[in-house]
Amino acid sequence: MSFTRLLAVARKEVIQILRDSRSLAIVVIMPVTLMLLFGYGVNLDLKGLPVYVYDRDGSQQSQDLLKHFQASEYFHIARVVSDYPAMTRAIDDGHAKMGIVVPWDFSQRMSDGRPVEIQAIVDGSDDNTANVLIGYSEAVVQGYSAQLQIDWLRERGVSIQPAAMSVETRTWYNEDLESSAFIIPGVLALVMSVIGAFLTSLTIAREWERGTMEQLISTPVTAMEIMLGKLAPYFVLGMFDTIISALIAIYWFNVPFRGSWVTLMVASGLFMVVVLSLGFFISVLAKSQFAASQIALLITFLPAFLLSGFLFSIEQMPIVLQWITRILPARYYVSVLKEIFLKGTPMPMLYADLIPLVVFALVLTLVATRSFHKRLE
Repeated sequence: MSFTRLLAVARKEVIQILRDSRSLAIVVIMPVTLMLLFGYGVNLDLKGLPVYVYDRDGSQQSQDLLKHFQASEYFHIARVVSDYPAMTRAIDDGHAKMGIVVPWDFSQRMSDGRPVEIQAIVDGSDDNTANVLIGYSEAVVQGYSAQLQIDWLRERGVSIQPAAMSVETRTWYNEDLESSAFIIPGVLALVMSVIGAFLTSLTIAREWERGTMEQLISTPVTAMEIMLGKLAPYFVLGMFDTIISALIAIYWFNVPFRGSWVTLMVASGLFMVVVLSLGFFISVLAKSQFAASQIALLITFLPAFLLSGFLFSIEQMPIVLQWITRILPARYYVSVLKEIFLKGTPMPMLYADLIPLVVFALVLTLVATRSFHKRLE
């Protein structure tokens, strides 16, 4: 293998990237765009949900209950209405996610010591939000009810004994339970999938379409030198975009980074080898830029988005899909990213994810090497 010939092929590919405005835009704009899109556009934190209130009692007791809802960070009492039609219209129009109806005899029943029921009308078009609203509503009402019982006992001179057992929760790694800290590290996998597989899937296909492959074949350059020379610029670009994306995550979105940059670079380098080899293999088989780009998008970007644990927990998927995720390299890389960013896990403890990435890198590199032959077909 001649290092000079390899550099010549790499230089040719760099010139091609600079001349191709579309590829250059993907390299420069796509990482920042994806980080900003997912950082600002995707938010799984259900807070400040709009609530309409129909208080039929209008007493001090009913207002105390509603203040408990208003004090919760999960609810925002957007408006107080005077009838049912106004509330149903608000829910139908999407202005309210939930309506609270306080019965007309709310204070009277409380004074008599009788049970009181509060009606909550929930928009069930989004079942996840509806379930969260129901759970938060029950928690607010139960907390208010417990406080009333304590006040009632104290007024009658009954001493309140502390509970024999209590639960004190402490949240580790993502202390504020912000979805951005869970989502944004995984964006690096999407960025590398685009830079790696998508762009390299066009390399050999572009040579065939433009008729320049015959010129490469007629030169002394070997098949291995062509492959490494074409992939080297994309490896450098991918690692550069990884660093830029990580810096945006840390310093722009304030995602905690508790791990080592060395561990991040090693894991990213392994994943980059995987996606580069896969993209090169697709390019050899497709021989058409359009077909290669579609195949690369189908088997890299979409699985990384849907089945890697980037947005959706793998443990909550059907068993069949959980097994399918085991053959997806993005699953292991996303897991490593979250471990490095949020937990600061050292490299020796990441073997369960790094070993599969090493295996994928070796297998796909071998497959890509064997698939490309320096001859006309």
